[in-house]
Amino acid sequence: MRYVRAMTDAVPDDTVPAASERRRRDIPLAVISVGMATVVWWPSFTLGAWGVLFFDQLLTLWAASTAAFVFVLFERRPVGRRLLRAFLLLLPSVWLVFSFIDFDTTDLFTFLATAFALLVVLIASPLTVWVLARIMWPDFGQNSTARQRWLIVGVVVGIGVASFLLGLNQARFLTCEEFTISGNSEPPGCVHATE
Repeated sequence: MRYVRAMTDAVPDDTVPAASERRRRDIPLAVISVGMATVVWWPSFTLGAWGVLFFDQLLTLWAASTAAFVFVLFERRPVGRRLLRAFLLLLPSVWLVFSFIDFDTTDLFTFLATAFALLVVLIASPLTVWVLARIMWPDFGQNSTARQRWLIVGVVVGIGVASFLLGLNQARFLTCEEFTISGNSEPPGCVHATE
């Protein structure tokens, strides 16, 4: 008991609220990190497992980024600060417009279309979550340090890469039946359960 009293006497009273306040400010950062990782994992996994991004993932991203785009257009900020975010939020719409154009299907075009869809997911997904977070917590950007923002980027990129690798190696820990029962098609290379 004397040790605990001595420890509390050694800590200045003004540091306890500061530490508590820092933890409270870190909560939105954790929520943003989890939200971005949640948005990125499934497209990354499907890209690894099936080699494609599913249309429902891209159209969901299109809907969310278009809504965020409209908000960015009308938010009360200088125009210069909004233009880059608005442009990046339009990437899914650009992908959608290109999807309606009937190009001669070549291997190069297929590669470019896939690369562009991947770019849309990798850039627009986290950015859409970031913009939505700024809508919910307007002071979010001012209260976070560059280190904290890079930590979020690192977590999201790490989850995306790990999910892609899990998709590539799905046959090691998932069976074809698990994909089927979950409502998904069987990815190439999946293994059937043995009874």
